[in-house]
Amino acid sequence: MLEFLKTENKHYKIFLLTLIGLVSCLILVLVVSGIVGIVNKIKEGHYIGAGLAYKNVISVRGEGRVYTKPDIALVNLSVVSEGYRVKDVQEDNSKKMNKVINFLKEYGVEEKDIKTTNYQIYPRYIYGEGRSPRIGSYEITQTLEVKIRDLEKIGEILEKSVYNGVNQVSSLYFRVDNDKDVKEQARKLAIDEAKEKAKKLAVLMGVKLGRISGYDETTSFDYPVYREYGIGGGGEMVPQIEVGENEIVVDATLIYEID
Repeated sequence: MLEFLKTENKHYKIFLLTLIGLVSCLILVLVVSGIVGIVNKIKEGHYIGAGLAYKNVISVRGEGRVYTKPDIALVNLSVVSEGYRVKDVQEDNSKKMNKVINFLKEYGVEEKDIKTTNYQIYPRYIYGEGRSPRIGSYEITQTLEVKIRDLEKIGEILEKSVYNGVNQVSSLYFRVDNDKDVKEQARKLAIDEAKEKAKKLAVLMGVKLGRISGYDETTSFDYPVYREYGIGGGGEMVPQIEVGENEIVVDATLIYEID
């Protein structure tokens, strides 16, 4: 019996020592892993924001201006009708506007260049002392945006549109239908000017230009709005429209790193 107890006690000690060894190894692994993780984090800390580190830079702005003769005109033609019954006003407005549209097509304006941009009904109220407001009449405004490609016809189109029912003309301006090439010209002028400024500035500052690290651009257009009428030929009062030139301006900003 005594021999059996000694054997069991020996096995228990071996088991206990093995368990303690395993636990010690596990703790050691966890400690080492933690230390390695902390070291890596410290190393990473040296590179945090490295890509965003402050650099010495200069910023220069260039401007490019290009003048071009427009090839299309855009104008808003409106028919305004007023009456006491909505149905009657709608019929009157639609009849006049349909006549205007038919005239424009017959005069060479393509269907794709005629677009309805506004259709509104306004009730006009009558106010009386001691009485609630009541609707006295209705006003309907329908507006077309018309693109005119034959600039020689602008004056006649405006004059004949009024004859056919238009009673409000607004927002006549001229532009280049495809202005991509003009923008490219203005952009090149702006960038060239900015580069030249950067070279001169670098000499004055005694620094060396590095790579371009930033670019910004804004584009603006000068669309002259028609405001003055003249007398045309043929004995009729026809608006004399001066097309003039449009101005396209590109502002380019270059950011250089400097050494």
